[in-house]
Amino acid sequence: MVKRTTVMSEPTYFVMAALLDGPVHGYGIIKWAQEQSGGRIRLAVGTLYGALDRLAGDGLIVVDREETIQGRPRRYYRLTEGGRLALTREALRLEQAARVVTGRTPLATGEAGA
Repeated sequence: MVKRTTVMSEPTYFVMAALLDGPVHGYGIIKWAQEQSGGRIRLAVGTLYGALDRLAGDGLIVVDREETIQGRPRRYYRLTEGGRLALTREALRLEQAARVVTGRTPLATGEAGA
């Protein structure tokens, strides 16, 4: 069952966005989120896996597969259709909210306001 949240935290948004192009393992998610956020999102391992467990429990992601690399298990996660929908809704919400500011003529044209 997919739970719908009204607002997604920025770290959760980036975790889910990391999965848009297909399955990714935890360390890959951490690196992608940090790179794509310009360093703003620095996910600790415990925070990431807590978020992944919560997202899986909400039906937004699933474990795609597991493999062992150098004796260590590695899980790959992917978005569910509900997860893709929730992420798209959040992106649209953020875009609409940003237009309130960026759509104003002085900011859009680079003019300084008083």
